[in-house]
Amino acid sequence: MTTSSVSPAHSPAPEQEDVPLLRLRGVSKNFGPVQALSNVDLDVPAGQVTALAGDNGAGKSVLIKCIAGIHAPDGGQLYWEGEPVHLHGPRDAARLGIETVYQDLALCDNLDIVQNMFLGREKTRRGLLDEESMEIDAGATLRSLAVTSVRSIRQPVASLSGGQRQSVAIAKSVLWNSKLVIMDEPTAALGVAQTEVVLQLVRRLAERGLAVLIISHNMNDVFRVADRIAVLHLGRLAGVYPIGRLNREIVVDLMTTGRSSRLSEGGRDGDH
Repeated sequence: MTTSSVSPAHSPAPEQEDVPLLRLRGVSKNFGPVQALSNVDLDVPAGQVTALAGDNGAGKSVLIKCIAGIHAPDGGQLYWEGEPVHLHGPRDAARLGIETVYQDLALCDNLDIVQNMFLGREKTRRGLLDEESMEIDAGATLRSLAVTSVRSIRQPVASLSGGQRQSVAIAKSVLWNSKLVIMDEPTAALGVAQTEVVLQLVRRLAERGLAVLIISHNMNDVFRVADRIAVLHLGRLAGVYPIGRLNREIVVDLMTTGRSSRLSEGGRDGDH
């Protein structure tokens, strides 16, 4: 069931034996005369990493913002655990269990790790900040994800490396019993060692049963971490394929032309 803050739609959910955590059907979004998304169908299953690929302007950022509740689609329907929902803002998405890690990470350099992880959702006790409880929860979350590179959870974020900052941002996203974590360019501007740490962390999220949706222009990272790749071309879904059916040349074909002669015949989504 949906929460009271997330308005249910009236159309019934499509029938399917294995219902994905998130399903998009016919999602479209316009900005004035510009059609950013057109009739996008996409399933995002739990326990898998789905990579969203596409050239600049393909609609990747618009799509994740529709899922995150920032943009309201102009057409189509979102289904959460099989139930149709309308998201009226990021708070509605968060209540369902959707958390987004944007490229700028939204961390405050002057605050420590614990303060950043609870920023805007601080725990209180008798009207005062419950520092001890927040520290315990933050530490437990970092340990559960095997984030061991930080010296102290009370060190300022300004003192962290790029990889450590990304790890903290990801840990923050799963602190709230999230079910879907969306990441925008999680390895951008990171060195080789830091990238390895972040990619391992992404895989850990999927192994814990979370759905992970990532945007990345780095095809090496995508092929290392993703279970499936969804490719957008000029706002339309060119296809969704398991990683084993693809190579870099096919993905580039799909990104630049919306099709690839290197692919054998198959369906559009999920099982190809």
